[in-house]
Amino acid sequence: MKTVSAATANRRFSSLLREVSSGEVVTVLSRGKPVATMAPVRRTNPGRAAARRALLERLERQAATGSDEWVREALYDG
Repeated sequence: MKTVSAATANRRFSSLLREVSSGEVVTVLSRGKPVATMAPVRRTNPGRAAARRALLERLERQAATGSDEWVREALYDG
């Protein structure tokens, strides 16, 4: 993990983003105290993918409710 001052982060923001995109975690300090962390975004989240699959499976098994005959205008107050 790398630490930089807020002033340095401001001056070198683009280069810090490149470092973060390649996996580096950067902590930004203000007056010597950590105030922010820049970290790469995790592209895959197994928990989220599993939750999405479970939701879609449940929705496929669930019976539809309400009327199947509707018109677009019924969605708006007229």
